[in-house]
Amino acid sequence: MERVVVLVDVQNIYYTTKQAYNCNFDYNAFWKKVTANRQVVKAIAYAIDRGDEKQRQFQNILRAIGFEVKLKPLIQRVDGTAKGNWDIGITLDAMEYAKESDIVVLASGDGDFDLLINKIHKDYDAWVEVYGVPKYTSVALVNSASKFIPIDSELLLKKDIR
Repeated sequence: MERVVVLVDVQNIYYTTKQAYNCNFDYNAFWKKVTANRQVVKAIAYAIDRGDEKQRQFQNILRAIGFEVKLKPLIQRVDGTAKGNWDIGITLDAMEYAKESDIVVLASGDGDFDLLINKIHKDYDAWVEVYGVPKYTSVALVNSASKFIPIDSELLLKKDIR
């Protein structure tokens, strides 16, 4: 059975699916797809902690699915903008767990991860699957992946029509 590590850039996936499809990512469908007939070495969802109840509920859902949830506080800059970035954390965990895995699954469209993917290929000879919204996923990231899987209707929560 193939060993897999699953890493999700929650902020990137949230905003790109909202922008492209005006709906949310279906973490249950994603989990089912990426873990089918695979042994999960580690699964981590990287999120920003804004401290609100709705977000805590979402984080608990991720935990119930099987993800470890890593949180970082939202940083408010003096100019009024906010920042929450997990790129370094995702990179460090990917390097740590790739050596124990046959497959690394990365859900993000962030082009900065192309260097990470190339390093995983070179150092660990691991297969890297990237899940991203096609319109908002870096071409460099798509090209560095062993396989790019577009986030489309099968991985989106259907809108509740009432």
